[in-house]
Amino acid sequence: MTEAGDGAVAESAAGDGSAPDWARLLASGALGGEGLGERATLVQFSTAFCQPCRATRRVLDQVAGLVPGVAHVEIDAEDHLALVRAAGIEATPTVLFLDATGHEVRRASGAPHRDQVLTALARMF
Repeated sequence: MTEAGDGAVAESAAGDGSAPDWARLLASGALGGEGLGERATLVQFSTAFCQPCRATRRVLDQVAGLVPGVAHVEIDAEDHLALVRAAGIEATPTVLFLDATGHEVRRASGAPHRDQVLTALARMF
């Protein structure tokens, strides 16, 4: 797993049907966290020694605290390699923006800025 990206948030491409079932995974408690957010969920893939991951965690925690109905779930990529492959994660940090039903709408590779995250969420609502 490598560190990469500038944190730019991009629309997610239509999947081939093999994407993870985020609603089921998050509801199961297998990934930690509290399940899907009421309005959106920010799923962050991180690794232990990734400096940008720490900055991303702070930004996403702050946004989840500011925007009602938004949850932040952090997943250790090294502990969930099969999920990393299934989700097409190529670098850490990577953030998936899930809608209220658990469908991936956007993703960002690298450490996004708070304003980038807020703008991406605003476009989802």
